[in-house]
Amino acid sequence: MRSIASHIRFGLHEFCLIRSGSLRPYLTRQDRFLRHNRTYQTRISPVIRNAPATNDVKLRPYQEESIQAVLKYLANGEKRLGLSLATGSGKTVIFSHLIDRVAPPNERARQTLILAHRRELVEQAARHCSNLYPDKTIEIEMGKSHASGLADITCASIQSIVSFGRLDNYDASRFKLLLVDEAHHIVAPTYLEVLEHFKLVDREKDQQGETALVGVSATFSRSDGLRLGAAIDHIVYHKDYVDMIDDKWLSDVKFTTVQSGADLSRVKTSHGDFQVGSLSKAVNKAETNTITVRSWLAEAQHRRSTLVFCVDIAHVTSLTAAFRAHGIDAYFITGDTAADVRARRLASFKNGEFPVLLNCGIFTEGTDIPNIDCVLLARPTQSRNLLIQMIGRGLRKIAGKEDCHVIDMVASLERGIVTTPTLFGLDPHEVVKDVDAEKLKRLKERKTADRGLETRVATSSGDAASNDNRHITFTHYDDVNSLIENTSGERHIRGISNMAWVQVDDRRYILSDRSGSFLTITSEEKNFVVTVTAKLSKLSESSTAPYRKARGIATASTFEDAVHAADTYAKEKFAVQFLFVHSPWRRFPATPEQIAFLNRFREEGNKLQPGGVTKGRASDWITKLRFGARGRVKKMKNEKAKAERVREKDERWREMQKRAEVKVGPVES
Repeated sequence: MRSIASHIRFGLHEFCLIRSGSLRPYLTRQDRFLRHNRTYQTRISPVIRNAPATNDVKLRPYQEESIQAVLKYLANGEKRLGLSLATGSGKTVIFSHLIDRVAPPNERARQTLILAHRRELVEQAARHCSNLYPDKTIEIEMGKSHASGLADITCASIQSIVSFGRLDNYDASRFKLLLVDEAHHIVAPTYLEVLEHFKLVDREKDQQGETALVGVSATFSRSDGLRLGAAIDHIVYHKDYVDMIDDKWLSDVKFTTVQSGADLSRVKTSHGDFQVGSLSKAVNKAETNTITVRSWLAEAQHRRSTLVFCVDIAHVTSLTAAFRAHGIDAYFITGDTAADVRARRLASFKNGEFPVLLNCGIFTEGTDIPNIDCVLLARPTQSRNLLIQMIGRGLRKIAGKEDCHVIDMVASLERGIVTTPTLFGLDPHEVVKDVDAEKLKRLKERKTADRGLETRVATSSGDAASNDNRHITFTHYDDVNSLIENTSGERHIRGISNMAWVQVDDRRYILSDRSGSFLTITSEEKNFVVTVTAKLSKLSESSTAPYRKARGIATASTFEDAVHAADTYAKEKFAVQFLFVHSPWRRFPATPEQIAFLNRFREEGNKLQPGGVTKGRASDWITKLRFGARGRVKKMKNEKAKAERVREKDERWREMQKRAEVKVGPVES
């Protein structure tokens, strides 16, 4: 029996022949739809009638809550909404059930369009809607399957619907609802073209059409940090994968990080992540691949189904060979794998016929393989979204599956790499072994309490225990120069950004423009806030302050998104040629004025000499001094002195206790 999707494609292909043949001039658009619909019903109806009835499916509590949130905002006149739901939460179930719950804005607008960017997502949406709505007409717009634009529900590939005038078949006034799967892509030009067609680009409500937009994604953020506002006005509901694990809707998970030894210092970046070709050269080495395979053998060889994420086809090929050289039955799927071979291998993997499946960029989104009980991250990334998508492949529940083991092959950390610990707000250098999500959350809470000091916690990589055996190192600065010369605070942010950000204290980063204006990223309790402070060209009579009041630019839930938002603003408003880390001027010797300023804070015998420091490094030091380095050192000294007084008090108390202690036996002389 053909799949539902293949039946749909077969019927619609006949319709394409009708539309392109000699009959077309003599058929009205409605006639063509009815003729196509008879073909469609002939091909599809038996499959629908044999499909299980799902109208009485009981939604999970959070699924119903998310639908109610959408309906509430729609009732208030909002039309551009987002649902942030973890991978495995049943996003397709939610938006398919939403279709009948959204009331038509008028008698004419009753149709629904579902957009996705991958074939699997389009076909998945069609299957769900076919089962849920057996009395509705459902079409697919994808590749050679041409939809009429008149069906009750159309499931469309974004690449197809914007090609060759296909979008013209869709009368925007007839559509009550536009649903977008994996909606973090929604501000790509192709999506914006569709939104423009449905009058959903303009933020002014009186300029918008009747169609409501609901976008669903597990990773509702963009690498530029700002642009989602071009399409989405409100994220009306959020439930991330940590919440889903806590509530037992997703599989339990445990994390292990392994130092792979790969050097990323020369890897180029683009659009918020490493360039694939450059990254492959750094990662795809025999030694690194051997470490990866042996790490899997040590940690996960008993696992039934391991999905491995690689960088590119060359990396997939080499790492597959490394697995096989160690006697592991491993196979791969890439974008170049023939469709029939891909289908066979995926089916065999789902059936547990071999333990390791490698891929590059195929299974990050829209893939349902619930039997995966191990995810091996063999490719480093700077993208939090990509990391979450990869981990999410292993979090679906299935009978007999206790948990999913995520093994993160961590490369050198000087380039702003995102690792599994960073998802929990921990230092990216953190090494963890067999630690579950709850333990990582508790570890973050303990570290937050120690925010007054720069603390780095590392778990011994050779210790199989969890968090009970930690080594804690406190870094104190006895003078302002040792503080401003420390560059550890800049390594992570400059791995994310190519601009010369400077960390000025535990909670703030500064990017200064040559005019004196500056951007600030501040870490608050639950998010990161980006502000801009402009320098006045001249002081007014009523003010002696040289700056305007700080103005908010963006608020982000992750540090990476805050950095990208700030960078986007800087590129639009600042003279960026002077802000890049690798700007030529930064390599020149510091000016006499810079040296003179810095020497005001240095003791005799430790003065800077001409040529002893670059202009860029001196600029960073001056920024730290301008924005609180002296106060920070003073605060640290006070905290250190306070800690010393507490220690001395504790020692006196212990000594008193020792003197009062009575022991059986000889009295000490």
